[in-house]
Order: sequence, then structure tokens, then C-alpha cells
Amino acid sequence: MSDDSLTQIEKFKDFFETNSSKELNAIVKEGKPFLEVNFSELSKFDVELAEQTLANPIEAIGNAEYAVEQLDLPIDFRIRVRFFKLPKSQNIRLRDIRSRNLGSLLSLTGLVRLSSDVRPQVISAKFECPSCGNLLTVLQVDHNQFREPSRCSCGRKGKFKLKSKDLVDAQRVVLEESPETLDGGEQPKRLSIFLKEDLVDPKMEKRTTPGSKITITGIVKEIPVLLKTGAASTRFDIAMEANHVDPVQETYEDIKISKKEEKEFRKIANDPNVLENLVKSIAPSILGHDLIKKALVLQMVGGSRLVLSDGIKRRGDIHLLLVGDPGAGKSQLLSFISKSAPKGRFVSGKGASGAGLTAAVVKDEFMKGWSLEAGAMVLANKGVCCIDELDKMSSEDRSALHEALEQQTITISKASIQATLMAETTVLAAANPIHGRFDPDSLIPDQINLPPTLINRFDLIFIIRDLPNKEQDTRIATHVLTSYKKKDTIPVPFDIPKLKKYISYAKSQSPKLTEAALNVIRDYYVGLRGSADSGDGGIKPVPISPRQLEALVRMAEASAKIRLHKEVTVEDAQLATGLLQSSLQQVGFDKETGQIDIDRISTGIPASRRGKMVVIKDIITKLTETGISAIPLESIMAEAAEKEIKEDKVEEILEQLKRSGELFEPKRGFIQKTG
Repeated sequence: MSDDSLTQIEKFKDFFETNSSKELNAIVKEGKPFLEVNFSELSKFDVELAEQTLANPIEAIGNAEYAVEQLDLPIDFRIRVRFFKLPKSQNIRLRDIRSRNLGSLLSLTGLVRLSSDVRPQVISAKFECPSCGNLLTVLQVDHNQFREPSRCSCGRKGKFKLKSKDLVDAQRVVLEESPETLDGGEQPKRLSIFLKEDLVDPKMEKRTTPGSKITITGIVKEIPVLLKTGAASTRFDIAMEANHVDPVQETYEDIKISKKEEKEFRKIANDPNVLENLVKSIAPSILGHDLIKKALVLQMVGGSRLVLSDGIKRRGDIHLLLVGDPGAGKSQLLSFISKSAPKGRFVSGKGASGAGLTAAVVKDEFMKGWSLEAGAMVLANKGVCCIDELDKMSSEDRSALHEALEQQTITISKASIQATLMAETTVLAAANPIHGRFDPDSLIPDQINLPPTLINRFDLIFIIRDLPNKEQDTRIATHVLTSYKKKDTIPVPFDIPKLKKYISYAKSQSPKLTEAALNVIRDYYVGLRGSADSGDGGIKPVPISPRQLEALVRMAEASAKIRLHKEVTVEDAQLATGLLQSSLQQVGFDKETGQIDIDRISTGIPASRRGKMVVIKDIITKLTETGISAIPLESIMAEAAEKEIKEDKVEEILEQLKRSGELFEPKRGFIQKTG
């Protein structure tokens, strides 16, 4: 061992004895196989030692680990030294890695895009010489090729007998640049990261699941590229040998709340205006839309996930759909929620495919098989996925959302992989009407390019309309122009970091549904279902379905969580019923009957139209039984007029029956049943 190495070992030993007594005690008490070292503290202790560690990390880390062994701790396992919080000069982007960075200690931040299974890897092997019996130790530094000794000290060449090998757990993850670090038009770069030993134990592995945002400290190394002939290429690939993994973005449950912050949040929750203050903090640059912002606050908190005794799961996530005129601020609301919610993801229309939303099956060159690459819904598991321009996606791509929205799972059966991925994701989506502006007289499914089965999976649907109003227009103009003039942030009760922490703390609560709150929800549900009168044709509209009943419970629980209350009270239930009533009045109100009809959303055919459809079908059947196959349109109109059905409604129903294949037009002005 050289004098320089001995000097380094002594310096590291002094540093650990001076600065790491707390961490060393944790190693002895808890059996932790690693020692975390804050690099800024090492720089303060010895600048020269810190510079040597950055320039030649392989030797320095080895000397640091040898120094820990010299401390004579009462343990029987090896301690790995993990460095974190490197100086800014060592924090570089993936795309900026060059040959001069090879072999130095760097810090990279990005999203985990793909992770392989944890598998054993050989780090060293011992071989026995058949001639002299000498044991030869060969370090396995290459990730792909197993190395054997070329010759023994006795002069023997050829095959040697493998006696033993040292194995460690290893995993490969693919790190991708974060979207916020990219300039317009840049393709995100990727880099393979190799994790070993304690970096892949079950607790640490949770930090590197696909979708996690992490900072990795490690050494970038070159990997030989073999040509088809088997010879080595002059070009090399690169990968990083990880030394430390630190999560940047966490789920709601993982965000740490201090005792001081908890006390402050309890005080905030006691304020009767806590919900209004949270509403003011949601996208403050967008004026108005208080009802929608209130729903967004409830959505961010969500209800409680419930697993019943028969194994059926009730989701706690509240899904929202915003439909409305262009330029009304839908995209800005989605963008704000995606940035202020932990594990928030933002995708848009044509820029998202079915595989991009759910999961893709890709060839894994490291494991020599197939592996899953997570899409946006899986990456945002236990977070929020904001989907803008939902109506612009193709129907094949949208079909992937049906299972994810309700069952909160994504089932993949491709190549050799049959897997079910968890997607406990809250979805906030926005869509524009087909004809530009929203028409309150038309049905929702007729106005947006979405199937009724998908629309029905959203708990709340809100219409954002841009109607001229002098007083409101003056307020909006003043608000927007003032922000341009002042060029500073609008003061709000909760800034984004504080909002994120409060929401995460509120989300961790588990309020119980009281009998009084249950009665309010039940009375509202039963009363609304019993209020409907039979429409034309004797068909009774369905104002509300059991799906909305579950939504009421979720919203009431979210309201209680916001107040950090242990019980769901009558006020929480009334807030939930009020929000749902507002949503149903906007999208489910049938002007013909003057009643709320959930079929306007769920099937696209309201009870009033369905009743008329039954009457028209009866008229056609009756006329066909008289022996007429091709029925004149005038005869149908005359019969319908006696039933008080207008001509435009008859034409609309006949067109719908022709599209469904029940009728066809043999010649102009005549209708005939198929079959």
C-alpha cells in the first residue's frame, strides 16, 4: 500500500471519529451495512481529501471503507461508505456527460424509467491451479463477461478450476432526464445505472420504482462495445456505478412533517375558512372558478381506499373532468395541479398513446428478456395524472383508461409478460367541445369526442363557459393586467411547498363516517332517485346511480380530512351533495322533462329521448304488421304527431336507429326494418 493511500486512510479515520459518531452508533445498534457521509462536511474537514475523492473516487472510497474497518466496531459485516450532497460543480445533466467525466464522482438527477429485477452478480472469484494448487483471486469488474485467470505464477496457462465466488445483489435502472430540465424540442437522454448490495435491499428498492424522481451519486464508467466479429470496438458505451440514492419526489405518505409543522397545521385546520384559503391558493393567477377549485382541493386530498371482506376494493381517488370553451383556463388549472401534487404527471392529447398512458413491453438487454416500461398512469401511482386534450386522443388509446379509472389496475398481456400493475392514480382531465364552444342544450357525449362509458367514470364533471359579462370581464381584465404590471407572485394563504405538505398531512388522516353524515347522503340519494316522473313512453329517468353514491362518500371524507377531523360530519356530507348537485345540474339536466337524468352522461340517450324512441319503434312495428315493408315517412310523422312528438325529434330518432342498423332507407322518403 502506497504512502498516499495510508495518509488517506488516516485522514478518513480521523474524519469518521470526529464527525460520524452518531451514524457509527446507528450502524452498531441497527446493523446498517452502510455509512452515509455528507460531502460538504468532508470538504470542511479536509479540502484536499475532498478533492482527491472527487478526482479518484474508486481508490478514495476503498480507502474510506478500509478506514471504517480500522475503527474496530463490534460488527461482523463490511460497511460501505456512501457520499451525498456533492458540490454544484459535480451536479451535471445526463446530456452533459463527456469522456472527461469518466472515472469521477458525479451527481445526476432524473426519473426512473425502467428497473430490472434484482439478481445476484459475481464480484470476485477464486480459482485453483491444477499444477501447483495455488488459489488465484480474480475481481469481476465487467458487468457482462465472467473473467478467468490467464496464467498462474507457476507458469501454467489454460483452464483453471473454479473454487468459490462472492455474490452480491445487483439491479439495473434506467435514469431519464426530468421534463422540466429540457428546453423545447430536446429529446430526454437516458443512462443505465447499476445498483449493488444495500442499494437494492427492499427498503431502498422502493426509492427506485419506475416514476420515482431520484438523485444518484456515482462513478461514470465506460463499457466496451463488441462488434459482430467478437472484437472490441473503438467506441464505448457508458453507465454509472451508483454509490448513493436519494429520493427527490415522494408520495403523499412519505413526505416528512415535523412536530412544529403538525402543530401549525392543526391550528390552520381549526380555522372555519380553511377550505376557502386552500381554494384561494389553487392557481391564483386564474380568477374565479371557485366551485371547480373547491372540487380540485377535495380531489388532491381524496377519500379513503376501502377493501371489503369479499376482496372488492373501493377506490378513494376522486376523478374530475373539465369541459368547456377554449381560453377559459382549463390547461392552466391542470398544469398547476400537476406541479403542486407529489408524483404529479402532465400529459396532453395527441402526445400520449395507450402504451404511454399504461405500460409498454420492451426488450431488456441486461436481463436478456422482456421487461415492463411504466406509462404515465403507473408513474403517477398514488399521485395525480393530469390529461389535457383528452378528446384529441384516439379511441384505441383512450380504451386503456377504462380499467385504470375504476379498478385502478392496468393488466398487460404482451410477449411473455402477463402482469397487473397498480395505478391508484387520481385523474384530472380536460376536453374541448367538438364545435368550439359548449352548447348547454346538447348532450355531453354528442359535444366531446369521448364515449359515454368513459365519461361516466368521472365523479364530477364541470362545464367552464366563457360568457360575456361586464362586471366579471372587468374583474378578470383588472386581475390579468395587474399581474403583468407588477410582475410578481400573487400573495396566497398557502404557497406550493406549504400546500403540498398540508395536503399530504390531510391525506394521511382516516375519518370515520358518522350516522348523521350517512343519513344526509342516503336521504339525498334516495330523494333524488324518487323525484323523477315518468317521461314519454312511460320510461322513468334515473337522476343518480350508485357510482355517484360512492363519489359522495369520497368527497365527504375528503372534506373531513381537510379539517383534520376524525369524523365525517353533516357539514362534510352537505358540501359533497352540493358539489355533486352543481355538477349534475350542469351536465345531467334535461330541459324537456325539467329533471336530472344521469343517462345524459352514462348512455348518451336521456329518458325523454328513449321514451320517444320506444313510441317510434312501436309505430314502425304496427305499420309493418299491416303488410307494408317500405313505410312512407309521412305515415310515421302522422302517427307520431298524434303522440305529440315533433317532426325534428322523429327525424333525430330515425337517424339514430339507422346508424345502429335497426332501420334502413330503401329509397328516398321510405323507411324499412332490417331483417
